[in-house]
Amino acid sequence: MYDFNADDIFQIAQQLERNGAAFYRRAAESVQDREAKQFLLKLAAMEDDHEKTFQQMRQDLTAGEKQATVFDPRDESVAYLKALADTRVFFEKDLDTSSMEAILKDAITAEKDSIVFYLGMKEAVPREKGKARLEDIIKEEMSHIRLLSGELARLKK
Repeated sequence: MYDFNADDIFQIAQQLERNGAAFYRRAAESVQDREAKQFLLKLAAMEDDHEKTFQQMRQDLTAGEKQATVFDPRDESVAYLKALADTRVFFEKDLDTSSMEAILKDAITAEKDSIVFYLGMKEAVPREKGKARLEDIIKEEMSHIRLLSGELARLKK
């Protein structure tokens, strides 16, 4: 039995992006290097943009993609997903700000966790409820990893 629709997942995607933006802003506050600070703030702004992208994608969903898959008058399934998002991806933790490399490694791990989350959720969304739209989210998150990995490689040179 499927418990989620694309609307539920996009709602959680927006929360993950907000968590990511907060993560990058906290990291930026903790570094002294101006270039590193600007890079982290750029990443936070990208997360903000992705949140807006997911909001637009959510608005573009069809009625069928928004339709509940189970009777859930108290939105417990969405509360469950939000709790999972808040504790597993970009969750509050002590940041290792000893180096930009450590920050980037934490960020890459969080981005990978978000992809794993979305891949798992893809299995919980039927095709007619917007399963294919989750690919768009996954592609966005993969672009974050490419950017972070590129910056990490640049730092190691």
